Amino acid sequence: MFMYVFSIILIVASNVIYNICQKSTPDRVNPFAALLVTYLTAAALTGVIFLFSKTDKGIMESVKELNWTSITLGIAVVGLEIGYLMAYRAGWNISVGSLVANILLALMLIPVGVLFYHEGFGANKIFGAVLCIFGLVMINR
Repeated sequence: MFMYVFSIILIVASNVIYNICQKSTPDRVNPFAALLVTYLTAAALTGVIFLFSKTDKGIMESVKELNWTSITLGIAVVGLEIGYLMAYRAGWNISVGSLVANILLALMLIPVGVLFYHEGFGANKIFGAVLCIFGLVMINR
């Protein structure tokens, strides 16, 4: 139960910090320089955490077990980073831009969950999705 709650708290807290940082990145800074420093920081932190993680395998053994998902995730993360930075530079408010993006994301993941992961999608979830769409219309008026 702890991990169930903690994981969501970590996601929300990290997203708050993430969006504040993206919105606060100076307009004159080359976005790719900002991303380079971001990823170097993330790589260093991940390396340190890996050293302290409980595993019976070394980094090379662990890397050999990876598949296409890590590289594809890296590409997606760059898209996310540049997308948010461009959105904020284009004038999206921090209170609305992330909300619109995340509602659209949730709506896009509905068919993915149903078709590829065989997740249920009952009447209450359909109603919730309709409310999200209505909310998008209202937010963008």
